[in-house]
Amino acid sequence: MTEAMQRILIVEDDVAICEVLQTLFEGVGFRTASVGTCREGISFVQQQRPDACIVDLGLPDADGLGFIQEVRTWSGVPIIVLTARTQEPQQLAAFEAGADDYIIKPFSGLELIARVRAVTRRQLRPTQADAVLRLGSVEINLEKRVTVDAHGRVLKLTPLEHRILEHLAQHAGSPVTHDQIMDEVWGPEQADVRSLRVYVASLRRKLEKDPARPQFLLTEVGVGYRLVTEP
Repeated sequence: MTEAMQRILIVEDDVAICEVLQTLFEGVGFRTASVGTCREGISFVQQQRPDACIVDLGLPDADGLGFIQEVRTWSGVPIIVLTARTQEPQQLAAFEAGADDYIIKPFSGLELIARVRAVTRRQLRPTQADAVLRLGSVEINLEKRVTVDAHGRVLKLTPLEHRILEHLAQHAGSPVTHDQIMDEVWGPEQADVRSLRVYVASLRRKLEKDPARPQFLLTEVGVGYRLVTEP
């Protein structure tokens, strides 16, 4: 799919910012649509199936996190948060809700275009229908993003946790640096090792029998992480 065929949904109540974003993306070949409320955004995604969404967190009818959380119950459309909120807990909350990226206003137009291109490229990558990863008694279907334990119970992994796991699985058995993981999962210039450690710790709590003594998600001291499929 070419960029001229891709449509970006902008969920933003500031008309001036919407106009800037539409001019920016249409100038490089994307199609755009904009809405001013959380509810309108959810309805648009349901009916029109855009290729990516740019969402402000401060919407007049609801917090933008509500948009992300609801859309993530039935869609994997890439979502980029574009907001004036700068605190790390706010960023982590957005990623936990299922955001693919987080950009703080004021923003660079070229950087925003690059981020959108990055998330849409990841969305278009072919996947293996039989891409099943087994870590002890836990089975992860990397394509369907379904994780099941030994008792058949579905374990809830966030979209961002899935992407970290997918990237480590592509290099199973080999060390992967912090920067490599962050570039793939968050995008260039977004490396934050503290945030990465938070997500790896969360994955260990969900996937490891003893998270304090991991058998599968191993730390490579001073380097990054390594995924092993056999303890």
